[in-house]
Amino acid sequence: MAKRETIILDQAGVNRAITRIAHEILERNKGSANLVLIGIRSKGDTLAGHLNVLIGEIEGEQVPLGAVDITMYRDDLAERGSLPIGKTDIPFPLDGKHVILVDDVLYTGRTIRSAMDALMDFGRPSSIQLAVLIDRGHRELPIRADFVGRNVPTSREEQVEVVFTDDHNPLEVRLIKP
Repeated sequence: MAKRETIILDQAGVNRAITRIAHEILERNKGSANLVLIGIRSKGDTLAGHLNVLIGEIEGEQVPLGAVDITMYRDDLAERGSLPIGKTDIPFPLDGKHVILVDDVLYTGRTIRSAMDALMDFGRPSSIQLAVLIDRGHRELPIRADFVGRNVPTSREEQVEVVFTDDHNPLEVRLIKP
C-alpha cells in the first residue's frame, strides 16, 4: 500500500515560522544577552543555525551556537542496537546561560529528555527553553515546547518529516500517512 504525503508547510511557511520563533525568543528573553542556541543533531542543529542567523540580523550580533548528539543518552539504546554516534559541539560554557534547545519535531518528549540529560553534563544553565518547528502531540513525558512553529495534530501511525535542500535550507514539512 502506498503512503500518502501532504505538504503541511511549504518553504515560505517554514521561513515564516522560523522568523516568528526568533522574534518570540528575543521577546521572552528581553534580547540576546546570555542566550545560547543548541540544536539536536541532525535536523535541530540545522534549524538552530537558521535561528542564529535571524537573531543576529535582528539583534546585530550572533549568539553562541552549538550542537548536541543524544545517541548515548537515549532510553531505547539497548532496543535499537548499534547506532552511529554523532559529534556534540558545545564550544562555550553553559553555566548561567539561557539555553534555547532546538529540534525539528516534538513527539513523545524522549528526545528532549535525552538532550537535557546531555546538556547537564556540560554545565548548569540558568534555564533551558525548547524551540521546535513542529509539535505533533502524543507526549509520553511532561515536556512542552516554549516556542512552536506549528502545532500539527497527528495519529501515532502518521509521520512528520522536515525536508531540507542539499545546502541545508528548510524546504517543507510533510505529513506522511500510511
